[in-house]
Amino acid sequence: MNAAAAPLLSVDGIETFYGSIQALKGVTLEVHEGEIVTLIGANGAGKSTTLRSINGLNHPRKGTISFRGVDITNDPAHEIVKRGIAQSPEGRKLFPRMSVTENLEMGAFQRKDKGEFKADMDRVFELFPRLAERRHQKAGTMSGGEQQMCAIGRALMARPTLLMLDEPSMGLAPIFVERIFETIVEVNKQGTSILLVEQNALMALDVANRGYVLETGHVALADDAKALAQNPEVRKTYLGET
Repeated sequence: MNAAAAPLLSVDGIETFYGSIQALKGVTLEVHEGEIVTLIGANGAGKSTTLRSINGLNHPRKGTISFRGVDITNDPAHEIVKRGIAQSPEGRKLFPRMSVTENLEMGAFQRKDKGEFKADMDRVFELFPRLAERRHQKAGTMSGGEQQMCAIGRALMARPTLLMLDEPSMGLAPIFVERIFETIVEVNKQGTSILLVEQNALMALDVANRGYVLETGHVALADDAKALAQNPEVRKTYLGET
C-alpha cells in the first residue's frame, strides 16, 4: 500500500443526526486500497451510524464523504452500491423464506454483467463451503453463523471495491467467529478493501491494518491496529483488562 496515494474512502468531519439527536460529531476517517480498517467503540458510540452515513441510508448534515475521489455524500444508497460499496448489515437482514442461492442473487440485482454471475457464486461457495451444501435451503432455517456467511456472500455478489461489515461476529458461536474472521482476511487478500465494525475488539484489531476508536460520536483515537491493541486505555476499556 502506498501511504501517499489518495484514500479509496475519505470521510471528513461528518455530522449525522437522527431527528434532532446528533449521533456523529465530526467523524473523520480513511480507508486506503487494500486495507482492513476497523471501527471499535461501546454501543451507541456511532459505529453503525458511520456506516449508514457512508452507504447512503442516513446522509450527514455536515461534512463530506468521498469514494475514489468522487463526492458521494448525498448519493442515494443504490448509487453507492453501483459505485462499489456493499455492506453486510448488523443482524444480517436476509430474506428468510428465500433460498441461500436466491439471497445471494439479490446481492447482484443491480449488475448488468449476468454472464459473470456463476463465477461470483462459485467464489462465494468456495469461501463458504457450508453455503454450497445448503444452497437450496431457506435462509431463515439456518444457524446464525450460516446466516452471517450468507449475508457476507450476498454483499460480495455486488462485486464491491469496499466491503463494509457491521458486527459480523455478533451472537455467533466461537467456531463461527473464527471462520468469519478467516474469511474476512481471505476476501481482503483477494483484493477487496474492508471497513469493519466489530464488538470483538481483540479479533478486529488482530486482522486490521488500522483502527479508529469511536466515543459518543467522535473519533477518540486513531492508530495502527497493533498500536491500538497495545494501548493501555484501549486494553482496559475494550479488551476487558483491569
